[in-house]
Amino acid sequence: MTQQTTFSRRTLLRGAAALAAAPLAGLAGHHAFAQATPLKQRQTIKLAWGQTAVCQSPISVALKQGLFEKYNLAVEPVNFSGPTDALLQAIATGHADGGIGMALRWLKPLEQGFDVGLTVGTHGGCMRLLVPEAANIRSLKDLKGKSVAVTDPASPVRNFFAIRLAEVGLDPEKDVSWVQYPQDLFGEALKKGEVQALAGDDPHLYLIRERDKLVELATNLEGQYAKSTCCVLGLRGALIRDQPEVAGAISRAIVEAQAWTAANPDKTAEIFAPFVPAKVTPETVAAILRSHTHDHHSTGAALRDDVALFTEQLKLVNVIRKNTDAKAFAQKIVPHVPV
Repeated sequence: MTQQTTFSRRTLLRGAAALAAAPLAGLAGHHAFAQATPLKQRQTIKLAWGQTAVCQSPISVALKQGLFEKYNLAVEPVNFSGPTDALLQAIATGHADGGIGMALRWLKPLEQGFDVGLTVGTHGGCMRLLVPEAANIRSLKDLKGKSVAVTDPASPVRNFFAIRLAEVGLDPEKDVSWVQYPQDLFGEALKKGEVQALAGDDPHLYLIRERDKLVELATNLEGQYAKSTCCVLGLRGALIRDQPEVAGAISRAIVEAQAWTAANPDKTAEIFAPFVPAKVTPETVAAILRSHTHDHHSTGAALRDDVALFTEQLKLVNVIRKNTDAKAFAQKIVPHVPV
């Protein structure tokens, strides 16, 4: 799911009529897209999304602001609360036409042949590694011999921070213990001393950080990952092959929604408010969105670069086969889609 035209990660859509009221001028690296052309016939698609995942709030923007209708798309939103690997399977088997999930969760099943293509890297951020301020843990190397809470041993968050540990010379399998907990019990596990660090994603980790005054030891917006995507839009392989113009329209609407979110985090938080628990205020949602990089919506060659990078890095932690050609793999799963 790429485009014939490759867009920069900081693309902002000043030329799009639906975004005319959005104050985009304050964002760096913006430029206009060519005039969008809606589909000739209205197409109905099923789009799965995690309605409590703050980083997917741009979908609520696209629905509210009519960005799908702009391209003659009728979207049936499917609330998907399960793990993102199950979401990938739902797309591959035709139960949904597309959805957004974490790249580090999806690359292995895509390597194994799931018939899904990636068209948009929606944003960076949303993965955090937290420690208590009083702990004598100042760097990733200090985690040697420590226990880290994760939601499951194969989670994308665990894989990412395992990669980071390997990069600094630690063996993520032997030097650190990964202990499984539900994210709502992370705080208790830390207070009881059962773990010394927490590795998870937003909104839970942002909320825990603020509530318990924890320190971020690492995030996925550092070093070579600072401008990389973490979440991606996946579409059915058959949809891409048989209806590339529909795949392009979906992708374009998502890109515009990401740009609108980056330019309007407060308004996005208000639109998304009905989907989050009452205790999470729109102000908090806006703060979380600002800590992400929704202006980094990579497509085309930029998305292939992101996929190739993570494919190579996942070899460090034995998730991806050593003999997988990362660039060829990226070319395969990020196909060309007209936008």
